[in-house]
Amino acid sequence: MRHPIPYCRTVTPKTRNLALTLSAAAVLALSLTACSPTAPTSTPTPSAAAADDGACAGVTVVVDTGDLEISDDPSASVCVETDETILGTDAVTEAGFTTVGTTTYPDDVICRVNGVPSEDTELTGDDGAAYHETCADMPPAAAYWGLWVKPADGEWDYAQTGLSALELNPGDSVELLFTVNGAPAAPTS
Repeated sequence: MRHPIPYCRTVTPKTRNLALTLSAAAVLALSLTACSPTAPTSTPTPSAAAADDGACAGVTVVVDTGDLEISDDPSASVCVETDETILGTDAVTEAGFTTVGTTTYPDDVICRVNGVPSEDTELTGDDGAAYHETCADMPPAAAYWGLWVKPADGEWDYAQTGLSALELNPGDSVELLFTVNGAPAAPTS
């Protein structure tokens, strides 16, 4: 079980495998979202809370740093209580996470979640080259935050829009998953 108490802040497991090809495809898909039209905004009044019975009637927000080895890991799963459609940025903020976009794609590409990875964090690609994320442009396929969505009673799928245009309904889940050298490929919960 990935999250024994899925709606409280818990550290997620750090072991998963994936092909680098899928990682590159995911980054390409995310880069194409910069060209997509913006969705209409909504003004829900959500609040973050843990559900007593383990079910989230609102939107579940998951942050998973994957295989990234850091001391201040923000990985957690939080239920954002809402009974209406909410934008992804609002859900993530209400869940207590802070995101930073890139200079080129400030609202569409996530560069940091709660400061992770910091500019001081050395990320090493499959080719052995060291990389430090500056948040200037599109992150490399070797190290990036992927945006995943799962409709109520559905399967995880790579988001087709950026977080600022992503509309989530009660029962949906959204995950920010950090992928290093193709692992992990997709959410496991």
